[in-house]
Amino acid sequence: MAHNQDEMSLDEELTAAFLEGDNSGIVAEEETVETLGDAPVENEDEAFGEDPNDDNWEDDPEDLPGQLAVDVYETEDKLVVKARTAGIERKDLDVSISDNILTISGVLNGGEDDKATQWHIQECYWGEFSRTIALPIQVKEDGVEAVLKDGVLTISFEKEKIEAPKHIKIN
Repeated sequence: MAHNQDEMSLDEELTAAFLEGDNSGIVAEEETVETLGDAPVENEDEAFGEDPNDDNWEDDPEDLPGQLAVDVYETEDKLVVKARTAGIERKDLDVSISDNILTISGVLNGGEDDKATQWHIQECYWGEFSRTIALPIQVKEDGVEAVLKDGVLTISFEKEKIEAPKHIKIN
């Protein structure tokens, strides 16, 4: 069905322009320039005083240790923390607790390959990692068991028995 120019919708005009190779009325991306005051701004980062070549808007990712995913749950008498630690040796793990704050840290070795000339996918984290968790309930810091088995670190804490509140008689 043929339409004249006045009857075409905007969508139809755009479709026709692209299909027919007609670029009239279409501005290329590099031709659009936003302005801030009198100075043309080609990059939004420059408009706000930021260096567009500065990718370090946060700390350098290589300076930050990787995070360790954990599961934390309770049983009748224990608080259990589980972490996937596949590929980590016991000697490369450090687990500590102080004031009901658990810290698990270590080093995951083995991902470096000096012979690699080009990476296609790099999703695995290699290097230092650390995780600090405020435990959700009071635990006995000396009643702890940590087991590393089949790539899973399981830390079990005995729950601190909290006595029922004592009622105080007001005179």
